[in-house]
Amino acid sequence: MSCQGKVALVTGGGVGIGEATCRSLAAAGAIVVVTDIDEASGSRVADVINAEGNSAIFMRLDVCDEPQWQAVIAQVIERYGRLQILINNAGIANICGIEDETLAGWRKTNTINSDAVFIGTREAIRVMKETGGSIVNISSIEGIVGDPMLPAYNASKGAVRAFTKSVALYCADKNYGIRVNSVHPGYVTTPLVSGALARLAQSDAEAFAQRVVASIPMGRMAEPAEIAKGIVFLASDDASYMTGSELIMDGGYTAR
Repeated sequence: MSCQGKVALVTGGGVGIGEATCRSLAAAGAIVVVTDIDEASGSRVADVINAEGNSAIFMRLDVCDEPQWQAVIAQVIERYGRLQILINNAGIANICGIEDETLAGWRKTNTINSDAVFIGTREAIRVMKETGGSIVNISSIEGIVGDPMLPAYNASKGAVRAFTKSVALYCADKNYGIRVNSVHPGYVTTPLVSGALARLAQSDAEAFAQRVVASIPMGRMAEPAEIAKGIVFLASDDASYMTGSELIMDGGYTAR
């Protein structure tokens, strides 16, 4: 898979799937704009990529902030003259049942996981439509199936799934040459998962983890680098006939 010379922006690029995606895109030849709200983590990833002989810069981005999105993309265009790949990866999860979820928690999850994808996708299309490009939205298997302890996350990722298809059709109708696809990871060994589990009592966390692994036919969670390979594929020209598609990477979880 080649992304040689393409300029790629990745949100939530400082850890987990985001970090693995930044490094994989860079290894495939892309110039990577690592964005994150955590400056230390994002800068570290950019430094690692450059130390490996590839090309990256860090830009701070709060994905919930519309003016910041506009400013960051304007800086990318000013610096490189183009943006050809956007990976909407930033996200959060809170493990709790519907009776324990708060309106504030619901809104926070949906703002970061769904609203931010809308803003980023819209802003990217505005600069990509003259030259074409690829947008990859990171949804989840939780956007396809339900989980009794992830109501807000289910809702937010389901929104990303349907939104991706809508935008893919829009860009095709407009002949923009922009492909828009979604990736649906299963459970992955990332800070997102470990952080969500850490907020539970130890016994509850252990029970949740055991239930999840027992439901995965391959018997393990994925590594971030495994998911990154699918993301880079969709971003690359190797996926030239894919738009509005769902790439499920879950170890067989949803095949039952």
